[in-house]
Amino acid sequence: MGALGGIAAAAIAAYETNNFAIDVLALALVSLAVIRVIASAWFAHHLEDHEQSSATAAIVYETGALSYAFLVGMIGAAVLWFDFSAHLQTLTVSYALVYGVGIAARNAGRPGMAIGQQLLTGLPIFIAALMVGDISMYGLAGIIVFLIFGMGSVTMNVFKVLREQILAAAASERLADQMRVQARTDVVTGLLNRAGLNHELVELQMQLPADQKLALFWLDLDRFKEINDTLGHAVGDGVLAEVARRIIDTAPEGAVIARFGGDEFIAACAVSNRRDSEQLASALIGDISRPFRIDGHRVSSGASMGVALLPDDGPDIEAIMQGADLALYHAKVHGRNQLQFFDQAMTRDLVRKKEIESELRAAIQKDELSIFFQPIVDLKTGRIRTFEALVRWFHPEKGELRPDEFIPVAEETGVIITLGNWITAQAAKAAAQWPKDLTVAVNLSPLQIRAPGAALGILNAIRDAGLEPWRLELEVTESLFIEDSENTERFMEELSSHGVRFALDDFGTGYSSLGYINQFPFKKIKVDRSFVSGPNIGRKSDAIIRAVAEMGSTLEMDIVAEGLETVEQVEAVRKAGCTLGQGYYFSRAVPDFLAAMLISQEREDGAVTPNGSRLAG
Repeated sequence: MGALGGIAAAAIAAYETNNFAIDVLALALVSLAVIRVIASAWFAHHLEDHEQSSATAAIVYETGALSYAFLVGMIGAAVLWFDFSAHLQTLTVSYALVYGVGIAARNAGRPGMAIGQQLLTGLPIFIAALMVGDISMYGLAGIIVFLIFGMGSVTMNVFKVLREQILAAAASERLADQMRVQARTDVVTGLLNRAGLNHELVELQMQLPADQKLALFWLDLDRFKEINDTLGHAVGDGVLAEVARRIIDTAPEGAVIARFGGDEFIAACAVSNRRDSEQLASALIGDISRPFRIDGHRVSSGASMGVALLPDDGPDIEAIMQGADLALYHAKVHGRNQLQFFDQAMTRDLVRKKEIESELRAAIQKDELSIFFQPIVDLKTGRIRTFEALVRWFHPEKGELRPDEFIPVAEETGVIITLGNWITAQAAKAAAQWPKDLTVAVNLSPLQIRAPGAALGILNAIRDAGLEPWRLELEVTESLFIEDSENTERFMEELSSHGVRFALDDFGTGYSSLGYINQFPFKKIKVDRSFVSGPNIGRKSDAIIRAVAEMGSTLEMDIVAEGLETVEQVEAVRKAGCTLGQGYYFSRAVPDFLAAMLISQEREDGAVTPNGSRLAG
């Protein structure tokens, strides 16, 4: 629009004056205006985003703008000098001054150029006005001086406001960038966090070449909780940071690496085939398994890993993340430092587990579960001392479901807390009807103990049943102490103070058992059935049983031999020093009414097995 106004004013001046000098100036202005419009349009479509092109465009623009301003001022000055009509003087001078005023704000972002344009439009007219020499022209020259200084001040004020706004906007943008980075970055490792991972995985998928696959590696550190608990969180954070560094060093360039949460890490990258992903997975596990040196501590960990590929194992990122998570779960089931690739059968297993979980919750509500009781017999007298409470599930459509089908699912999903509390309550109610000298044993899951108010829940259950606390025995396994020793100790101390007894189950299959026996208030130890009826029984297993029995005698603990199926096994463990026995030789687990019949039969006839054979005294 400014160029059209300049072309019109110059053309009219040339037409009205028919003066050679004005004609030359008008032709130059029109030509320059056209060139500037064309150059502006060309740069708008072809300017590349790099410094050299931007500098060229700036030079072209500034040269054209200053030259155009000078020609506008010269035409106004020439019309005054040659004393053409007042109308033409008004047209050319007013256009020049208005152009200069407009430039004050238009180009305030470049104040040097804006003031230069004002000077180039105003000074020629100022000089011409002084040279004409009458009073009105002196007035015009004075006005131009004030106009140049005034508009220069406006230019600088606008420039200052623009600069402050730009600096504020830049600072806000930097702050926003920092906050965006912080929101997507894990503080401990400097890797992406879960939010950053989701964003980068989408970008990685979009850039994935058509002939490549996207491999996603999901890692879970082994023994990390133990490291945190024993060496402190500072060492734990050091381990996480070192694991992050090793993953970065091992993963290929361009890989997306994140700490997903806790001690879990995810790495994703493009691979040519499944074999490449297998090699990278093995390298990652190998590097993480090497010992760490953190704050003077030599720390050994390792990692379990699940791997899934896109598009082999799913059509999108969400699908392969679910696949890698499932594969990781299966890897951890098989032990530590394991690697597992996703397989569709894992999805079927998951569906099956979800089905069991849903049906189990409903079964608890509908009373489809039952408590069976297996006797634990005094090997010296042959009399029943305790019944172990075992849950049974008789599904209305699928028939009886084995405990090894639904108990692991209950533990994985947290249903075990509700189920375990229900078993304790039902067992206490049944035991309250038995003779006072009989006790009932209930297995506890680690999840039950970690649940808020676990001890109070058990105390309430036996109080509601009217069962004396000493008649309840809670069986725990050695794995419980490895996972959460401190919380377990508080739990056991609280219940022991009320008289509840504890038994150490599956003795000999865990770690540091003697330390646990010394630390916790156990009254009974159950020797694992693998030492009694397993495939490797022999002299070594006999020696182990004898050693445990002797220890129990010294510590005044009962030693229970599990898995007794033959009279020979009964005699062997009794001679070895075990005080109690449990197994099919005496009885399978039976419903509560049959347990009551066994008690009644024993009280009437003496110590007998369910098949009628009298036990030796």
